[in-house]
Amino acid sequence: MLSESARVLIPSVVSFAIGIALAPALAHFLYRHALWKKRAGKGNGIGDGNGTPLFDELHKEREVSTPRMGGVLIWVATLVTTLGITLLGRVFGEPFSSLDFLSRSQTWLPLFALAIGALVGLVDDVLEVTRAKGGLLLRYRLLTVAVIGLFAAWWFYAKLGVSAIGMPFIMGGSLQLGWLFIPFFILVMLAVYAGGTIDGIDGLAGGVFAVIFMAYAGIAFVQGQSALAAFAATVAGAVLAFLWFNIPPARFYMSETGSMALTVALTITAFSADMLGDGIGVFVLPLIALPLTATVITTVVQVLAKKLGFKKPFLIVPIHHHFEALGWPPYKVVMRYWVITIIAGVLGLALALVR
Repeated sequence: MLSESARVLIPSVVSFAIGIALAPALAHFLYRHALWKKRAGKGNGIGDGNGTPLFDELHKEREVSTPRMGGVLIWVATLVTTLGITLLGRVFGEPFSSLDFLSRSQTWLPLFALAIGALVGLVDDVLEVTRAKGGLLLRYRLLTVAVIGLFAAWWFYAKLGVSAIGMPFIMGGSLQLGWLFIPFFILVMLAVYAGGTIDGIDGLAGGVFAVIFMAYAGIAFVQGQSALAAFAATVAGAVLAFLWFNIPPARFYMSETGSMALTVALTITAFSADMLGDGIGVFVLPLIALPLTATVITTVVQVLAKKLGFKKPFLIVPIHHHFEALGWPPYKVVMRYWVITIIAGVLGLALALVR
């Protein structure tokens, strides 16, 4: 009989192994077909709208020689692990049945969001590498994320009866939002998605997302949501497999198919670990995902400063590129981000367990 911890951790190891096994074939395909940008720059991303000359100077060679779509590895490994264990459990029974974490109440929705975000992101990536003017316009990507958020928010509110978020240190332990829960959910998902622009330096996004999902695996596990914990741990394992090949010099970039899939799945995971688990999942999201939070805030500050006629406070946004522009070696930026994410994740996990 497998323990609850084994049921959470074994799928994570499986997804890591599947990712490692699939990566060489993916890399071969991406390089064979030269699936990288045709010109450097972030012209259609989230920025200050004034071009990216500093970014182009820092990354002009790697942008047009390193393949995109490495995020395929993450969601394929996650889906193969999830569906594979379920299928093996139904065919052979134990021990695979005990490892099956495909649960209507806990994992159907984040898994569905992961798949939809991955496919829309893949469309953007294909357009990015096949035409010089770039991928999907930002407004279309934001609309996609908003629609996913709307559906998920409606599901939580109408089907699951959730209209509040867990809050520590207050009477009752929750903040009632009523129907405002739906727009709040959508805004959170859009904000987390905006933080996905952290994918910009070799090894950065992979390390950050792996720690974030592992933190939520811990939260869900302590709350008795073993299926949700296994899902988050499986995603983390797949991200670590991607990171193995994304450590400098990166074999491929995560790009939109990875970042959109991860950010929408992360948002739903955080809400699932909240009132559904009688816990605190959303309140600690800005802390556990601190690098994503910093990415969004600094970008907004940069844009507002420009619109209001003030001097831009950062050389370039997102802020990790600001540190590069100051002369920090990329590996120093990445490793310090990893350290910050680990500390923030530990603190967020501690706050989430406050009762």
